[in-house]
Amino acid sequence: MEVRYCSRLMLVNEQSALLLFQYQDEHTSSAFWATAGGELKPGESYLQAASRELYEETGLREEIGPLVMEREAVFAVARSQPALWRERYYLVRCPKTSQVFAADWTDEEKATIQRWKWWSQEAMHAEGRQAFKPENLIDLLADIIEGKPAK
Repeated sequence: MEVRYCSRLMLVNEQSALLLFQYQDEHTSSAFWATAGGELKPGESYLQAASRELYEETGLREEIGPLVMEREAVFAVARSQPALWRERYYLVRCPKTSQVFAADWTDEEKATIQRWKWWSQEAMHAEGRQAFKPENLIDLLADIIEGKPAK
């Protein structure tokens, strides 16, 4: 199975809300919410990809913070075949005045991202874990808010 590498961004603002994007593609029957981020380009490090993806998907130029989670999962995105994804999630702190915009979206992102939204912990709990990928985003946000070390 093909192995793919990806940097993901836990964008948290001063109100402890998490920026998530709503995705819909041919691999899922219903839309889901996930973090900003994307696949590493050839020769690119995880941190370089995180910085690039931060600007491309949100228009923001904030400092990439610490690694807060690593995971491996098999799934397919957009027009791809299932692959083993090795993901690293980085914390990015954002001021409450952050203005998010689609700075440099690919055609694939334009086709699959429906919208974005800042989510509070309470709103995420009300929506339910099944609405988010990965489903532990609620727990990860809680750990970040409480200042717990990365898992």
